This record gives sequence, structure tokens and C-alpha cells, in this order.
Amino acid sequence: MLGSQQGKQLYEYIDNYVVFDLETTGLNPNWDTIIEVSAVKVRMGERTETFSMLVNPERPIPSSASMVNHITNEMVKQEPTISEVFPQFLDFIGDDILVGHNIHTFDMKFIHKTAEALYGNVVSNNYIDTLFLARQCLPQLSRYRLVDIAAYFQMNTAEAHRALQDCIMTQTCYEQMRKIGDKQTTHTCPVCGGRLLQRQGRYGAFLGCSNFPQCRYTENCR
Repeated sequence: MLGSQQGKQLYEYIDNYVVFDLETTGLNPNWDTIIEVSAVKVRMGERTETFSMLVNPERPIPSSASMVNHITNEMVKQEPTISEVFPQFLDFIGDDILVGHNIHTFDMKFIHKTAEALYGNVVSNNYIDTLFLARQCLPQLSRYRLVDIAAYFQMNTAEAHRALQDCIMTQTCYEQMRKIGDKQTTHTCPVCGGRLLQRQGRYGAFLGCSNFPQCRYTENCR
């Protein structure tokens, strides 16, 4: 949950995890802050529990942010602050692996920054970013926003950009991509026994171990 080292990014499909998503006042974790945090607990591929709270940022929400996530100053003025919400979020996620879309470059930075500010530590949960999985198993797409992937799987995207709905969309996309990923390769890593996944490198496609970075085995695609 909390520790001195940040969790590692994984590239695999698992049965038990927590999907999470944040809405914020802006894109920079150094001065923007969280205004909504939601999470969905998944066991054996099925949603079992949800967590969703608005957060009072103790500052005005820019109109540019409200236009995207539809969260207004009026909606959050009576809500708890992040110092009250974040401990509840940490209790909910426990030590589960986290799953989310574009969390490697966005949400995890806000999570780590908040944990450092409140506790002097970072979140140590390992995590899976569905953006990377989508690029791997859906090479035919031209864009990889969550709404693009959801539309590919014929999902309703009308309520996108609210945290809980984005969690539900992400979880559904993750499970749909699992079906594709399972068909892409049945090869196993000769070093650690993990599953070999097709990835795209600067010199083209290759197979890499799903246990990367612990295992760095690769081989050429046949």
C-alpha cells in the first residue's frame, strides 16, 4: 500500500485487481489536485465492490477542467478534502494490483504526489496500464483513448470522464482485451515460465516476457 519505493508497471492479465480513476483540476501533479477518486474491486474478473468520492480541492476548479469532467465548484464545496478521502482510498485498494487507463503517465503521478504530501511515502502497489495493453493487442486502432477502445468493443461512452464510469469502462475493456491477448500467443518464457506477449519496439514487433522488468527475455516474432 505505502512504502519507500513506487510500485512497478506490469504487462499482463490477472483475475483479481482494483481499477481506479481520478478526476483533477488539471494535468500537472505538481500544482493541480484531485477532485474525484473512484475504484472498482474485481475478483475472478467480476466487479464486487465500488468506491467513489468527490473531493474538495480547497481552491476553485478551472472552467477548462469542469468542461471535461463536469465537476463544478458547487458540487465539491461540501465534500471532504483529500486528506480525509485518501486514507479511505488506500484502505479500499489494499495491496491489490491497480489497473487503469493512462495511469502510468497521469493518475499514478497524482497518487504518488498525494501520498508523499500526506505520509512522506509513495504507493507501492504494482499496476497495469491498459493503454499499453491496447497498443499491443489492438494495433488496428489509430487512437488509444479510453473512449476509442470502449467504442471498439461497442460500449456506451456517453458518461465518460466521470471517475466511476471510467473505471467500469476500463474494467470491461481490460477483460475484452484479455480474450484477444490470450489468443495472440501461447508461448511461454524459457527463463521464468511467464507468458510471452507481442510488443512493439523501435525495430518492429517482438515477443517479450510478461514478467518484465523482473525478467527481460525477448525473442523475434516468427
